[in-house]
Amino acid sequence: MTIRPLVILPDAMLRQASAPVGAVTPEIRRLADDMLETMYDAPGIGLAAVQVGELKRLLVLDVVRDEGVDGNPMIFIDPEITWKSEEANIYREGCLSIPEYYEEVERPAQVRVRYRDIHDKMQEIEADGLLATCLQHEIDHLNGVLFIDYLSKLKRDRVNTKFAKLARQMARG
Repeated sequence: MTIRPLVILPDAMLRQASAPVGAVTPEIRRLADDMLETMYDAPGIGLAAVQVGELKRLLVLDVVRDEGVDGNPMIFIDPEITWKSEEANIYREGCLSIPEYYEEVERPAQVRVRYRDIHDKMQEIEADGLLATCLQHEIDHLNGVLFIDYLSKLKRDRVNTKFAKLARQMARG
């Protein structure tokens, strides 16, 4: 497994929609393993393929990880939200592609997601709480949507300006 570099805001790739994976090949399995390794190293609880520079509809999660011990790594291939509850929850979200920035975001409290697993079998999961929030956050990534898009225009503009400035400073060395 390889820890891959993260794609960071303002990289335009984060705004692109990801393509369906298609067949689950050894390369896709390797990418999923690399993504889990990258997510654990960051550390984070979710990661979409676009965040490691791959425009594929693939995401990994582990919302029960505790102090460096892998809890329940999950791999979702071509995930699709098929139902959202009317009830909402608010969670303080962050993103590995927007480091060290956190804001409260309101999302549906429960979702149903259809996806293929790493063995190319169709699955469906109903999720609530943190898992529902994380699934929605990562599926948004696959559609070119970031959690900051749920914030006020003022907050969103501040974040975009901050990360554009940091990117210019990094480019200058």
